[in-house]
Amino acid sequence: MKTKFFFLAILLICIQFSWSQTVEIHGIIKSENDVENIHIINKTLQKFTVTNAKGEFMISGKLNDTLVVSSVQSKLKTIVINIENTLSKSVTITLEEQVNELDEVVIGKMLSGNLMQDIIEADGEPITAQKLGIQSYQGVLKTHNERLLNEASTGGGFIPLNPILNAISGRTKRLKNRVKIDKRKTLMFAIKTRLSEDLFFDSPLEQEYIMDYFYFVSDAENFKEICTTKSDLEILVFLKDKLIEYKANYMPPTD
Repeated sequence: MKTKFFFLAILLICIQFSWSQTVEIHGIIKSENDVENIHIINKTLQKFTVTNAKGEFMISGKLNDTLVVSSVQSKLKTIVINIENTLSKSVTITLEEQVNELDEVVIGKMLSGNLMQDIIEADGEPITAQKLGIQSYQGVLKTHNERLLNEASTGGGFIPLNPILNAISGRTKRLKNRVKIDKRKTLMFAIKTRLSEDLFFDSPLEQEYIMDYFYFVSDAENFKEICTTKSDLEILVFLKDKLIEYKANYMPPTD
């Protein structure tokens, strides 16, 4: 009898030890929204990771660890790793969409459905968010990469985890480079549109090489400074010098 109790005690100790061990858990996020770049944090072990395009992730964890799932478009989700998760080394998490609803507001007169009558009775200036005192963005619309950078550097959801996690993972730095490239490319196309006719009037360039030439110019270290601070005449001189350099080094030799 004592031997049975001894082996039972050893078995329980082994089971407890195995449950207390940290394992790599494969997880998958399910949501009606985009499941890429969702933050998964193990609060107990102070570990974090992000999901791939399929909503999959790997994270270290053990029994009773707390996982926090943070996404801009979904409600904050907290789960505790259970025995099943540790044995199967897997977890499936379903997120609920974060919906911000506003109370319905009726502004102005009700329309009758008669187009001519409604036009006659419509008076006053158009209603805008600014006139109603509703805070809204009034500036130039941001590009896709600028919006991603803003999200990465200012955070989202209920807790501002994005700035810290994106800085650690290098995502913020990559997005800053994308925004820089976008701005340089926009400037390049503006210069191309404005000065191409004068540039190629005396020194024409085959159509197939024109875009390659302008990309070559935009890679110059002083491209942004010259094209944003100098006059068109000075920019044109710069472009012609770069055109000579491009033809000498990157154009195929003529027969």
